[in-house]
Amino acid sequence: MNMTMDTTLLLLFIAAFFLGSIPFAYLAGRLKGLDIRQHGSGNIGATNAFRVLGSAMGATVLLLDAGKGVVATLWAFSYAGETAAVIAGLAAIMGHTYSPFMRFKGGKGVATAAGVVITLVPEVALICIILFAIVVAISKYVSLGSIVVALALPILIFLFNKPLSYQIFALATALFVIYRHVPNIKRLLAGQENSIRRNYPKF
Repeated sequence: MNMTMDTTLLLLFIAAFFLGSIPFAYLAGRLKGLDIRQHGSGNIGATNAFRVLGSAMGATVLLLDAGKGVVATLWAFSYAGETAAVIAGLAAIMGHTYSPFMRFKGGKGVATAAGVVITLVPEVALICIILFAIVVAISKYVSLGSIVVALALPILIFLFNKPLSYQIFALATALFVIYRHVPNIKRLLAGQENSIRRNYPKF
């Protein structure tokens, strides 16, 4: 890999990071005159947007957060190929979770990661979406659905015989998402996690 490609990948990473760092949930809250960090779980992500801002605004935030992953990945792929797409996807997820606009705090990366997976491996993304919906429908815990899908992602990528770069991305993303959900895991084990029944607006 020559210096030109190294520079290209670095610039793509930086651009994707800042794209991912756009705090759509925070901006949506401001449109309603509130700081979402002071409500619900305090998280700057789609799940808390649903909880605090309602179904319509929550769905909009979800699409926008996923869209960050889609745009970053597609752009990098078209510009520099498969490896660049994976790097940009990871950068967008990192930007979402450690937004410089929010003092390096942010969401948990699930929606943005979903956007990346949808772009790279749509067939795997479809299975993950179905699995997520089943787990949440049964358990009523969004966090549990996210954790289960994170665990399933690298396995599915391997079973579908995807490129090594995709497998590395899936494993890194899974570990990162689970790490971000450690507080949720502790609450789940203690029976104190927030469920859909108690905390979400009716659809």
